[in-house]
Amino acid sequence: MKGEVKSPPFGAAARIEAGTLLRRLQQGESIGMPHSRPMPSIGKKCHELRITDKNIIWRILYRVDSDAVVIGEIFSKKTRTTPKSIINNCKMRFKQYDQIAHENSQTK
Repeated sequence: MKGEVKSPPFGAAARIEAGTLLRRLQQGESIGMPHSRPMPSIGKKCHELRITDKNIIWRILYRVDSDAVVIGEIFSKKTRTTPKSIINNCKMRFKQYDQIAHENSQTK
């Protein structure tokens, strides 16, 4: 997909925490606060993972589908609110993902 999400420069402990939380999501576990919170402003089944790395607080915006954990955006959060541009990017990426997934399911 255009505009792929690249891994941020996490420190070792933050990388392990992010990987552990994402693995738990892949295994079907529902994660709540303080690690994850719903993001209905982006869409159904969308959430925000919170990863603290030294003096940076990272956010991983994701959606749980039946066959995948889809990551829409990774960014460092500096204010209480999520920037509108981040929300719009996530909506666009999830829409692109849905279109590609739908096309792939039709060709099988």
